Amino acid sequence: MKQEILEQIPALRAYARVLCRSLPDAEDLVQETLLRAIEYADSFRPGTHLRAWLFTILRNRFYTNCRKSAREQTGGMDCVADQPRVQAGQEWHMQAIELHEALRDMPPHYREAIILVGALGESYLEAARVLDCDIGTIKSRVHRARQMLRKVLEPDL
Repeated sequence: MKQEILEQIPALRAYARVLCRSLPDAEDLVQETLLRAIEYADSFRPGTHLRAWLFTILRNRFYTNCRKSAREQTGGMDCVADQPRVQAGQEWHMQAIELHEALRDMPPHYREAIILVGALGESYLEAARVLDCDIGTIKSRVHRARQMLRKVLEPDL
């Protein structure tokens, strides 16, 4: 019986491809069919048509899988693919530490300018008032502070 089943595999594959329309799904269906045939080999009656018996198993497995997939639709309410994703916190934490260290090592007048303008969103004019200097000086300090940060945080650029 083993050899007879092996001879039917090409026909099972062809039938499975027609049913599934996807080669990987068809291969899985044939594997399931062969597993069921081995599992229920004692229910096969000698003298009956083996090919028809295997095709019946294949067709029944196909419909069972269809019913199962209808119940287990992807993208449903409990599907994890639709859940919000959170970026790994470790990378952001490490970048924050690097930024903090770069700001700490920066001369105070550059650090104050970049914090006021870059982090707090103050205008150049307001930052100039707070630091009691010209607006051109603030623009220059912010530009140089950005260059220093870029040099430390993005050394490859």
